[in-house]
Amino acid sequence: MAPSQQAAWRSAPDAEELERRRTVNINKETVTDISSIDYPGHFPGEDAAFTLERFQSGFSVDFHHNDQFHAAFSLIGLDASLANAFRRILIAEIPTLAIENVFIENNTSVIQDEVLAHRLGLIPFQGGRAGLQDFLKWYKKPADAEDDYAGGFDYNTVRLELNVTCTPNKDAAPGETDPTKAYHNAHVYARDIVFVPMGEQETYFSGADAIAPVNPDILIAKMRPKQTINLSMHMHKGIGADHAKFSPVATASYRLMPVIKILRPIVGADAEKFQACFPSGVIGLQKVTKKDATPGSGLEKAVGQMRAVVEDPMRDTVSRECLRHPEFEGKVKLGRRRDHFIFSIESTGQWDSDELFLESVKHLKMKCQRLEKQVLNMAR
Repeated sequence: MAPSQQAAWRSAPDAEELERRRTVNINKETVTDISSIDYPGHFPGEDAAFTLERFQSGFSVDFHHNDQFHAAFSLIGLDASLANAFRRILIAEIPTLAIENVFIENNTSVIQDEVLAHRLGLIPFQGGRAGLQDFLKWYKKPADAEDDYAGGFDYNTVRLELNVTCTPNKDAAPGETDPTKAYHNAHVYARDIVFVPMGEQETYFSGADAIAPVNPDILIAKMRPKQTINLSMHMHKGIGADHAKFSPVATASYRLMPVIKILRPIVGADAEKFQACFPSGVIGLQKVTKKDATPGSGLEKAVGQMRAVVEDPMRDTVSRECLRHPEFEGKVKLGRRRDHFIFSIESTGQWDSDELFLESVKHLKMKCQRLEKQVLNMAR
């Protein structure tokens, strides 16, 4: 409820109060304090209006892991609505290249045509970055077209071929039971797919930049002698909102930063039991020294024993196991920080994992610009 105009503005909350507000409390059987507090009027007498300066001072990005296929990082100081917007854009709105049409000329393998086409469509491909992002355009089939070949040009269609026949291996040992040794092409892999460049595609997709499967060892089919697969494929740009095969990520997810507070000392055998309640690396054991055993610390009689300390809360899965044991009652408090999102992005290979997040930021910015333009037009 918004404060009245007559209400006196209160002073800014201290660090302890801010920490309390930012924490979602995890109890034995319930979760409390889950509603967002990032809008004006939530706390009467406080000015919580959004300002760019306040956002910049509270926002930060910390990378934990970053390579081509997997990135893990923290976004700190965001509302859940923004974090989820990035996740949804990553999954559904960043364009990639995938097999759209499969033209089967001959398939005598045991895999049905439609199943084979589906398997081919889900294979992720990679190629020259400039060609994928700048040269290739969206494909739009003409309204009056009678076949699937219509409207295909070098700037919007990539052609692939798969021509494989299984034959006996004359050099195999007598009685060989391993089909990969007894026959040639007993297994058909993604590396057997051949890229057929057209027009200016050779300029952008040649050498190391050629269109090729991200993982050449993806198994497509198994065959036996005299079985064959002859087909051609057309690849187009698309987005995950149209079909999952266009999604640039294998997974894009986030979780809230776990908060573990030890309110009263946990020592001795209880400390070891407390450590076992959490995943490895979350809770450590530390020997109590005379320096730690200050009056009022609760450690006066525990010198030389091991006590539980929080080492890495990010590893925690918030299982609440420790809350089920009566010896820890009142000694520990679990929660999650509502504005600290730990992102995990696994790229399928066409984009680098860290580039994907930057691209999602660009897409959200463009959405905001379009919305702003529409609002201004409505106001006029």
